[in-house]
Amino acid sequence: MKTQQICLTTSVTAAAALSRLRFVGLTGAVCAAGAKALGIAETAADLGEQAPVNTHGILLVEAGAAIAAGAEVESDANGKAITKAAGISNGFALDAAAAAGDVIRIVRGI
Repeated sequence: MKTQQICLTTSVTAAAALSRLRFVGLTGAVCAAGAKALGIAETAADLGEQAPVNTHGILLVEAGAAIAAGAEVESDANGKAITKAAGISNGFALDAAAAAGDVIRIVRGI
């Protein structure tokens, strides 16, 4: 079982339905593809609900594709982590993801 070491969590009002362990954008909606993320949703939240968002530490995130350990990651259009291409880095993968849907640890903001 993978664990996380959260250094900082904040709360946002969900501007859209948020899924657990996916990137959240600065507006409180699902992070756009390649965009800067505020952090990762700790729990699922419906529109208008308060959502805890982990911003710094060793954090769990859902992968959107295979990712190599050590790779920089960015958000895809669904808020899942993918290997950084042309977008903004939202951390480094500590674990490899074999496929979409895997949960991996990333290092973010430390």
